Amino acid sequence: MPRTSELPLPPCQHGAVDEQQVGQALIADVPSAFDESVVLLDVREDDEWQRGHAPGARHIPMGQIPARLAELDPNATLFVVCHVGGRSQRVAQYLVGHGYTPLNVVGGMQAWASAGRPVVTDTGDAGMV
Repeated sequence: MPRTSELPLPPCQHGAVDEQQVGQALIADVPSAFDESVVLLDVREDDEWQRGHAPGARHIPMGQIPARLAELDPNATLFVVCHVGGRSQRVAQYLVGHGYTPLNVVGGMQAWASAGRPVVTDTGDAGMV
C-alpha cells in the first residue's frame, strides 16, 4: 500500500482545473522588481514570510486567498510563490478557476534564494528561506 504522500491529490473542487492549465515560470523568467502591474504573490505562512521574502512581494497566506481575492488585480501579471512550489500551484489553480491567469513559480522561494536573488525581512535586513 502506498504511503499517504504518494497518493494522488483529489481533483480541485472548484471545477475542472488541472495542472496543465496553470502556467509555470522558472526563476530566470520571474522579474526581480514588482509593482501593481507585475505582482509576486507569496502565499507562505506568516512565520515563513517573517524569516525572509523577496523584496517587493505581496504576502497573502494560502488560507486567506478566498477572503482577500479582491486585493488582486485580474489584469496584473501574477507570479505565485511558496516555499518549493506545491502550495503556490494549488493557489494558482484556485485563481485560474476565478478568472485569473497566474504563473506558478517553479521551485518557489528555495529556487529564488538558490539563484542568488535577494531575500529580506520586513525591516530590510537580510532574510533566509
